[in-house]
Amino acid sequence: MRPIADIDRLIFALDVPDAEAARALVDQLGDAVNFYKVGLELAMAPGYFELVDWLKARGKKVFVDVKLFDVPATVAAAVRRLCARDIDFITVHGNQQVMEAAAEARSGSSRILAVTALTSLDQGDLDDMGFACDIESLVLSRAKRALEAGCDGVISSGMEVANLRAHAPEKLIAVTPGIRPVANDEGEPDDQKRVMTPTAAIAAGADYLVVGRPIRNADDPRAAAVAIQREISQAIAAR
Repeated sequence: MRPIADIDRLIFALDVPDAEAARALVDQLGDAVNFYKVGLELAMAPGYFELVDWLKARGKKVFVDVKLFDVPATVAAAVRRLCARDIDFITVHGNQQVMEAAAEARSGSSRILAVTALTSLDQGDLDDMGFACDIESLVLSRAKRALEAGCDGVISSGMEVANLRAHAPEKLIAVTPGIRPVANDEGEPDDQKRVMTPTAAIAAGADYLVVGRPIRNADDPRAAAVAIQREISQAIAAR
């Protein structure tokens, strides 16, 4: 297994409307969470990079999930800017040239992750988009191409991670969104279609789990994060 501190395996998705709300959540979660994902919603709000710098200054790890997709030179320039801020994970979402440009531009401890297939998509969505393959085959193909391009890992649903582990090298970092603890998956409107519990995702081979709503919408977010951390540690010990 990849040597990762258990507490770092949980990535909390700061999917909130502004930096003030993000800081309040971080303060509330305290030492229960050490890794944060800051995505497109916050990127469109004032104070995004100030928030990133604030998190890093507090010793937190940061996952900038902006799914960069543009001409290779532009993506490379953006990656260099993010690496200068010591960002831990950066996502790209593009073709081979885009992934290669991002991988070549990275520096320091920053890692490039390629998006395979969003967890909000199911087979019907892929059929509508004209993909002549199943989701598992698409994810595996994109993961192999990402590694060939020099990327460090991929974003993948837990449902495809086991297949990735069977075919891709162990050096592949697998970050899995769509995590839903059993206690939180009933009766809540959700746009995620390919979901999995923390225990099942770790057992399948996921390195990191991205969790948002089950923590953010809980009556006690910190207690919810602590419970998920405990489940992760137990799953790691059993793997």
